[in-house]
Amino acid sequence: MTSFEHTTPGILPCQSIEVLIAAGAITSDTPFDFDQVQPASLDLRLSDQAWRVRASFLPGKRKVEDRIADVAMHTVDLSPGFVLEKGCVYIARLQERLSLPKGLIARANPKSSTGRVDVFVRLLTDRGGSFDDVDEGYDGPLYLEIAPQTFSILVRPGTRLNQLRLKAGEPPKLETRSVGVDLTGSDGGIVGFRGRRHAGVVDLDNIDGHDPRDFWEPQILRRGELLLDPGEFYILASSDDVEIPVDQAAEMTPIDPSVGEFRVHYAGFFDPGFGTDEAHGAGSKGVLEVRTHDTPFLLEHGQIVARLVYEPLTERPSRLYGEGGSHYQKQGLKLSKHFRPWG
Repeated sequence: MTSFEHTTPGILPCQSIEVLIAAGAITSDTPFDFDQVQPASLDLRLSDQAWRVRASFLPGKRKVEDRIADVAMHTVDLSPGFVLEKGCVYIARLQERLSLPKGLIARANPKSSTGRVDVFVRLLTDRGGSFDDVDEGYDGPLYLEIAPQTFSILVRPGTRLNQLRLKAGEPPKLETRSVGVDLTGSDGGIVGFRGRRHAGVVDLDNIDGHDPRDFWEPQILRRGELLLDPGEFYILASSDDVEIPVDQAAEMTPIDPSVGEFRVHYAGFFDPGFGTDEAHGAGSKGVLEVRTHDTPFLLEHGQIVARLVYEPLTERPSRLYGEGGSHYQKQGLKLSKHFRPWG
């Protein structure tokens, strides 16, 4: 296996991920899907094996499945399709397995579509000391903690809830940009959507298969402000366009609590080429997944709600975000791909 110890620090592009798959550093229970490798990330897929657990945990010095034995309530077979209930916590084994060479680490994020339906997911590794991070030299299986918050979800083997970035060394932070919220109501007066608490099940593999009115309430601006209610989940849009250069990727980082008591953007990862002219995506907004904490909060147009941190790739990817089709290139205020357009 090639070492990455002397590679220029950066996020690996798709062609490097494909080399790792060919070399056996990334393996899977089943053949990889043709579209599983993204421009600078790898989609991860659920296996047929999961557990309903009574509490979240970090494995520490133990293997994940040894720790599951202490907290499991029952096992779950995902093969026929299974509804993961909101308010419950599950651990699922993923189909992919890693054997990372020297000089390479990895970090996971929820996919954008996962965050937009308010499903909280975090990657677990054997003997891992933190969520979502995979240490250099890790050789073992991958697991996913899944906690639906607003909607119950239907999943099955192959459902993709998160994605993995592979990094050579410690990539420098090239730039940090502030992200404001768009409350102009340019989309028919609607400035956002709030999730309905008592909606039906979202089938995560049924694209464009759900009526948004059954799951969302449109939000209209009043007196130039939007009041966020505690414990509610909102979909909003950025006030400025987002553009990710073709040789960079970016992560949306949580807001500093001193700026506002809410969480923004579960997914937080943008592939190279998002929002660029070259990838036919100019004018794309960042969609913000917002959940308030313990107190009501008033938002005004343009208010800073997140930061976008840019990092370099080790080289330009052989394909850009949106090439071959994308649900979110050139997006404005947009719900997840599971819902038909509002209107």
